[in-house]
Amino acid sequence: MASTGVLPATAPTGPSGARQHRVALRGVSHVYDGRGGDVLALDRVDLEIEPGEFVSVVGPSGCGKSTLLGLVAGFVHPTTGSVLVGDAEVRGPGPERGVVFQQSNLYPWMSVRENVALGPRLRGVSRRQRREIADRFLALVGLAEFADHATYELSGGMQQRCQIARALANDPEILLMDEPFGALDALTRERMQDELNAIWRGAGQTVLFITHSVEEALYLGTRVLVMSPRPGRIVLDEPIPFPPDARDRALRESPEFVALRSRIGRELGLA
Repeated sequence: MASTGVLPATAPTGPSGARQHRVALRGVSHVYDGRGGDVLALDRVDLEIEPGEFVSVVGPSGCGKSTLLGLVAGFVHPTTGSVLVGDAEVRGPGPERGVVFQQSNLYPWMSVRENVALGPRLRGVSRRQRREIADRFLALVGLAEFADHATYELSGGMQQRCQIARALANDPEILLMDEPFGALDALTRERMQDELNAIWRGAGQTVLFITHSVEEALYLGTRVLVMSPRPGRIVLDEPIPFPPDARDRALRESPEFVALRSRIGRELGLA
């Protein structure tokens, strides 16, 4: 990549300052049963994600982006190859990995605070401690004053913030996000991008972020992966050279950002 004159992004460590576990996919392929027979969704994917990175993944519909995230989450298992978090092979979901989906999966019979406190509650954390945990993360995502509201009283963007708070309340090392802003209007989506950037810089989790938007991928990430049409392969893996604390409207309109967005778009066949 040609130099843009912008210093490379520096990824944070975790909330305690300690280094976290690396995520690794080694020779991963995934086949699922389709209507017409077996479908090869991912083909021999090799990937390493360092602690504290924010890795954005873009690619055409059906290329296996969500399958990639599901493998790291432990929702699905590779047909061949291995997925590791640290030195341990992923065998299923785990508390060190939090997941945020595009569609809200908050529980409508629980308050906002109760939704966020659910993970600590299931772990046996005391009522006082889980209230403190929930309130801390609701404050982090700007929802402190809505703690006692029903989730259906929240706007779409607020529900997504609540989902992020719920994931963070489990203190995961890794945050897995599958097009979390895809259903939002453009203005709310931009606000949520800024809020997620601030949350990530404050909390320091490793993030794997799936999106259809090249602009969103570049605005949020420290690194972007481009996937090929099915069977999904990583055809481009490139660091994003903009400092995480310089993500603003001026960056979106800068010649460096526009040029990188156009080049990644060409990789996807968009220009």
